[in-house]
Amino acid sequence: MTLTDLLPADPDPDALFEAFTTWTAERGIELYPAQEEAVMEVVSGSNVILSTPTGSGKSLVAVGAHFTALAQGRRSYYTAPIKALVSEKFFQLIDIFGADSVGMMTGDSSVNPDAPIICCTAEILANIALRFGADAPVGQVVADEFHFYSEPDRGWAWQVPILELPHAQFVLMSATLGDVSFFEKDLTRRTGKPTAVVTSAQRPVPLTFRYALTPLHETMSELLNGGQAPVYVVHFSQAAAIERAQTLMSINVTSKAEKEAIAELIGDFRFAAGFGKTLSRLVRHGIGVHHAGMLPKYRRLVETLAQSGLLKVICGTDTLGVGINVPIRTVVFSALTKYDGVRQRHLKAREFHQIAGRAGRAGYDTDGYVVVQAPDHVVENAKALEKAGDDPKKKKKIVRKKAPEGFVNWTESTFDRLIAAEPEPLTSSFKVTHSMLLNVISRPGNAFDSMRHLLEDNHEDRASQRKLILRAIAIYRALLAAGVVERLSEPDEQGRIIRLTVDLQFDFALNQPLSPFALAAIELFDLESPSYALDVVSTVESTVDNPRPVLSQQQFKARGEAVQAMKAEGIEYDERMELLENISYPKPLEELLQGAFHSYRQGHPWVDDYELSPKSVVRDMYERAMNFVEYIGFYQLARSEGLVLRYLTDVYDSLRHTVPDEAKTEPLQDLIEWLGELVRQVDSSLLDEWEALRHPDEEGPVSTRPPSEPPAVTRNERAFRVLVRNELFRRVELFARRAWFPLGELDAESGWDADAWQEAIEGYFEEYETLGTGPDARGPALIMIEQQPDVWKVRQTFDDPAGDHDWGISAEVDLAASDEAGMAVVRVTEVGAH
Repeated sequence: MTLTDLLPADPDPDALFEAFTTWTAERGIELYPAQEEAVMEVVSGSNVILSTPTGSGKSLVAVGAHFTALAQGRRSYYTAPIKALVSEKFFQLIDIFGADSVGMMTGDSSVNPDAPIICCTAEILANIALRFGADAPVGQVVADEFHFYSEPDRGWAWQVPILELPHAQFVLMSATLGDVSFFEKDLTRRTGKPTAVVTSAQRPVPLTFRYALTPLHETMSELLNGGQAPVYVVHFSQAAAIERAQTLMSINVTSKAEKEAIAELIGDFRFAAGFGKTLSRLVRHGIGVHHAGMLPKYRRLVETLAQSGLLKVICGTDTLGVGINVPIRTVVFSALTKYDGVRQRHLKAREFHQIAGRAGRAGYDTDGYVVVQAPDHVVENAKALEKAGDDPKKKKKIVRKKAPEGFVNWTESTFDRLIAAEPEPLTSSFKVTHSMLLNVISRPGNAFDSMRHLLEDNHEDRASQRKLILRAIAIYRALLAAGVVERLSEPDEQGRIIRLTVDLQFDFALNQPLSPFALAAIELFDLESPSYALDVVSTVESTVDNPRPVLSQQQFKARGEAVQAMKAEGIEYDERMELLENISYPKPLEELLQGAFHSYRQGHPWVDDYELSPKSVVRDMYERAMNFVEYIGFYQLARSEGLVLRYLTDVYDSLRHTVPDEAKTEPLQDLIEWLGELVRQVDSSLLDEWEALRHPDEEGPVSTRPPSEPPAVTRNERAFRVLVRNELFRRVELFARRAWFPLGELDAESGWDADAWQEAIEGYFEEYETLGTGPDARGPALIMIEQQPDVWKVRQTFDDPAGDHDWGISAEVDLAASDEAGMAVVRVTEVGAH
């Protein structure tokens, strides 16, 4: 039975509250006082601002709100800051209300969008509010993690529904809201409904705070021996989290029986080379790592082991404040400072409470613990004092360690201040964009009046409002000049005095907003060009968000290679440094794409909200004929595997959905298939999640299931052929550079060590001066594949300058070994002339 089955015939407040509490009681859930108060206010029709600690059951209040709206025939929206939370909530609400009653919209996916309960990102709801204004079909808004209202880049999306939806009932929720008196008055003024503020400092699981003057490994031993695990050790960089996890290997975290249980649960899970091997050692010791840069399958493995009670220690970043699915009894802060992109600073009270609040699991723990480590130099001084004992002479001889230069210090009083401090008041971060004006202009009525309301009745101060008004005027004039909007001499039948002259798809400002530009730019390329497929990839890559760690490493490597070349040429140091300023990461087609973008912008001025960013990651990987593990190793990106995979997945999705079928040539289709299979073999979670969202099943979301292995790599024959071709061409490229040592590393096991490759390379270059590696060299005409049941026999012919095509590489591809490895396993059998 779902909660939908308990909807009362007469949805008066008493009947609604009774039906909801009956449902909770049947599940053995006893409402906390704050939950009970909040649900009573919701069923009575009030807006609710719910500010209670983490773990106090805000999600259950949200369920009560959706139940109320459903009973009253109103459409309710649940919003969250990240797609993963939206997806998770979507499946949870399906379990509670049934699949027919729940839909989801994230920009990437749209599932059952006409359902009475919709889970979406804050930006989706904001765009609906802008598109329809007060007439939007929104009866209720449940805004989770409402403290994102203060985010500089995204806070506008939490503010717009409040400004534009006067008929909606609002439930604003967060553990760290601070003073909300402004919102209480503002919501009541705008909606005409009373606004109840429900707060509680009482946690279901009380917290004990401690400032530790012992080295971290001693602190951890105390916590583990004192039964205070699982322990989450918070760091403010991914590198620090991994480094700490490795240093904690010296502690005996788990028993022999627990290690055997871990090994059994891990089973034959595939750990890739690089960070995967590091993680395998750590988790088998009872220590996990959790941060946003990890592959999703690794994060889910850590979560699965933690939920089973088998991981006693998890080292991660401060992102555990949003959406982490790991049980924690104790939170250990490794520091009370963080780098915010500009400077090193103390944690804000909101940040501290958001993280500390994760300690203690309702229903599992009777107590939660928060420990802050003193700075290293303070710990060392405390150790020295302890060693000196009560001897004043020894104390006098102690040379106290000082903080490193530039170090931002914290003390026990810093800790005490954060514990006692209320979260900082939320501050407005409203902004005006082209898409905002376009959405408002597209709705019926006088757009000038609607924009005046948005610009003069938002939460900014008057000085900021004036700046926003000037920005809006400039945008409007640009739209008018481009002919995207037109001024009417008299109102039309819908009361518009300005209107759009172009069709505006609903999600034009979501997902990849520059996809329409990519679609237009693709028409510039010749389908018959050997570089066509890669040029299309470069166009799509220029519209996708930058994977900054990759671009940084590409630039670092490019500059390193340039320095070596300049030294060889005898260029002096000062000139080298000057020349290096002009060397960046690869940007294929930059001049052409920027020129096309400038022309496109004349008729589509809203693209000014976004930045075209030519770059080469997918193209770089393909041209280097590297697989994922090789690429990660080449650029030393082990800490950013998850980010790289998400980028590859975004490009794959954009290629599939942006490029029209008539523009997908055979080579481009091969490349798309290769990229999809590469992503799937590394970690199929993201692709599986798409399918799960499009077809919700009884298993629930991928994010809640144990990691599963990808399908056999050989089953997709088209993609596998490309993988095989790439493996052979990788060897051609190394051969052309006379790089026999890297070739020996690839093929020593099959009898082709560096010496064997050197002999073959010298033999070839005695006959020919060069070896081609361009588009013709890697084309299908120069590779022959003979498919047999268990093995493929391959001959990669060289593109020699004379066109003799007698030299090449012969190899066998072991299909069973390829399926096990998730990549083409190639064994070289011969190199030479036929």
